[in-house]
Order: sequence, then C-alpha cells, then structure tokens
Amino acid sequence: MDGTKQLVLTVLLAMFLIAVGTAGYMVIEGWTLMDALYMTGITLTTVGYGEVRPMSQPGRVFTLVLIFLGGGFFFYVVGNVIQFLVEGRIRLVLGRRKLDKQISRLKDHYIVCGYGRMGRALCRFLAQKQLDVVVIEQNPDLVPVMDKDGILYVVGEASEESNLLKAGIDNARAFMTVLGKDAANVFLILIARRLNPGLFVVARANQNETINTLYAAGADKVVSPFGIGARRMAHAVIRPTVIHFLELAFADENTDIHMEEFPVAASSSLVDKTVLEAGVRQNLNLIILAMKKADGSMAFNPSATTRIEAGDTLIAVGEKRSLSQLEKLLNV
Repeated sequence: MDGTKQLVLTVLLAMFLIAVGTAGYMVIEGWTLMDALYMTGITLTTVGYGEVRPMSQPGRVFTLVLIFLGGGFFFYVVGNVIQFLVEGRIRLVLGRRKLDKQISRLKDHYIVCGYGRMGRALCRFLAQKQLDVVVIEQNPDLVPVMDKDGILYVVGEASEESNLLKAGIDNARAFMTVLGKDAANVFLILIARRLNPGLFVVARANQNETINTLYAAGADKVVSPFGIGARRMAHAVIRPTVIHFLELAFADENTDIHMEEFPVAASSSLVDKTVLEAGVRQNLNLIILAMKKADGSMAFNPSATTRIEAGDTLIAVGEKRSLSQLEKLLNV
C-alpha cells in the first residue's frame, strides 16, 4: 500500500471512530452532540480529563471500548509512520546499490557532467542512439528527473575523484562536461585526463575567450552553444537548402536519409580495397562523403581508386538499413 492510500485510510478510520463514539454517547447516555463529541475526543486521545457528566455502567463499558480502540489506532498510525520511514530508507539504499552495480558493469560508456537543460538534451540524444550514459550531478533535486528519464547517475561533485571512479571513468569511452562555468569545465578536464588519458573529451565553452584554454587543458573537442546557434541561424538564411539537407541527415526520426561515420577495423573484409572494389555505391546505394585517414588527414569526396585502410573513418550518407550493413562490413 502506498503512502497516499495509507493516509486516506488513516483519515477515514479516525472519522469512523469519532462518529461511532459520538453516536454511542448520544444513544447510551442521551447527551447532546457537543457533549458526546467532546467526550469522544478526550477518550480517543487519552488526555485524562474527567467525565463531562455522570456516566452509567453501560456508558463506562463503552468508554473502555473507545479507549482500547483509540490506543490501537495510535499504534496503527505510529506503525505506518515507522514503516514509511524504514521502507523509504531501504528503497533508497537498495536503489543506490542497484545503480552502482549497473554502472560497474558498463564499458565504453559515456560520462556526462551536469544534468541541466543542455546535459539533459545531450543524454536524451545519446539514449536514442542506444548508448550507455552515466551522469554526474551535484543537485539532489534533479534525482527524480533522472529517475524518470531512466538515466544512470552519481549524485555529488564531479570534481571529486571518488565520484568519477563511481561513474566508471576507467572504462569510459568519452567524457563530456557541460557545466555552466568554464573554470569548472577546465578543472574537470584536467582530472579526467589524469584518471584516463585515453578518454575522448568534449567540453562546453560558455565564453569564446576560454575555448583555447579548454583545448589546452586537454579537450579533444570544444563546443560553444551560443556560437553554434548563431552560425546555424545565419546559415538558415544564407543556405536554407543545405541546412534542410543536414537536418534530414542528422534527424533522429525515421527519415529516408542519414549521415553516419564508421571506423574501419583491421579485420574488415574491405581493408586494402578501393572504394570501387568495396562496392559501397553499387551494392549498398551509399555515398561516401569523406574519408578520415589514420594520420588525421581528411579526404573529401574520395575517388573510386582511393583505398580503404585499417584505422580510417568513413563518413557515408544513405538509408539507415544500408548504413547498418556498411557498419557490419567495416567491423567484420
């Protein structure tokens, strides 16, 4: 029985006892409504006041019954309060242990520091991509929101190493800090880099002046929401068709066109084949927009004779089903 039902049941039971007691005194002793209600109140609460009027033998028996009922009702209420507190604490402890166990099993997951408006939107997008996410959030008031969103989380300061270790930073693939203060983001990058040098780190820049500082601290990518938003609005006016194409390619909904990137595994059957020999265009009806080589150089619109090598990253556009087939080919 939940807390609301218990509260309703307690109120109804109290009203029932008061009504029975009042009616009993009025019938047995012939008292007025006020005298009967007053006697019922002092009897159920066992305050120890004297009888309002001389009472007959049946009235005293009825009073004894009310005293026992009042005592039972008191212990019932106390028991419900204790049960609520104990069960709530147990649920909290068991829930935290369950979260810790789920987090400890993760590998190659994504850690997000901050669950404000930007952090929540970021986690929602990653979850849509079926990626494992762990949030570190210092505000306990956001716990119900994270529970509702089904997000794994650690409550506490992200700058504390113990919380980063609880979030599984040793086994994480990427680390994203989206806090509202650039100084806090710089500090987090330094700690994350020390705990896991191989992390891919993305940081939010709240001011353009701190972008270089965030890179210097060790960020692989720095994103300025205000700068991106301004450029996006400008391009929407200058290049509306291009923006419409990119919106379709990056849409989360079931559209006919998608854009994805896929790393080329050393075991892939397409390694050492040219783009033409791989048959990406002919067999999968995909367009390879660019190919990032292992040394970091980018080849845009690679020719049919460009060879696919292990460690490359292909950026392709096409139907989602075809992109999934290409991903399998590049990983097998």
